[in-house]
Amino acid sequence: MAGNSITRGNASQFFVAGELCRRGYSAVVTLGNTPNTDILCSNITGTKFVHIQVKTYVPGIRTCSVGKKAEIYYGDNFFWVLGGIPHPDTDKSFEYYIIPSLVMSENVCNQHRAWLSVKGKKGQRHNDSNVRGVLLPPRTSHDYWDISPYLNRWDLIEEKLI
Repeated sequence: MAGNSITRGNASQFFVAGELCRRGYSAVVTLGNTPNTDILCSNITGTKFVHIQVKTYVPGIRTCSVGKKAEIYYGDNFFWVLGGIPHPDTDKSFEYYIIPSLVMSENVCNQHRAWLSVKGKKGQRHNDSNVRGVLLPPRTSHDYWDISPYLNRWDLIEEKLI
């Protein structure tokens, strides 16, 4: 699993779904069958739902790639979970940043716009692309937003399911 990003991404979705089930909710991994949603989660009675998009990274790296669709606000019941899934042969812990869609869309859009406005290391203009990245703690920069307040904020999802 250590070198396969697809397998790591799949594992991350199941780890997130497992944590939600452990907390008493019904969570289903969509296996790519639902646009922009990796996990559908509901309360046990099935009366309230959230959509979750999971992006995976290895703890200790600088950024998590989220793509251009992170700039889109999908509604109040949509969350991004950045899942830090450690290699099995390390002692690093799992990390989960639970970020509401509005927070993600505003910050990723602003951060990308700021990146485009500054010159690169060699004085060149940055070329626009579909790549977007979220800087991971403990690293901070005045050009990037600090996601550390969203570490293990499962309560943000739980509030929508009460």
